[in-house]
Amino acid sequence: MSGSNVWSRSRERLRRFPELLAQCADEAAVYGKCVAATTTGKQELKKDVCAKEFEALKTCFTNAAKKKTR
Repeated sequence: MSGSNVWSRSRERLRRFPELLAQCADEAAVYGKCVAATTTGKQELKKDVCAKEFEALKTCFTNAAKKKTR
């Protein structure tokens, strides 16, 4: 496997990110609101506080990426 091939695939994934994010706007908004709500003031985000919302966003991204490659 050549190093340039790895970078090409990475760049392609990054180019597709805005489109995938647009397809998952609702899930991204819910996750963002959860993060914002749990980090008010000087509070730090704790692990797994927004795990359910993150999983929904991750699933959406995965499904959107699969649709795009078909």
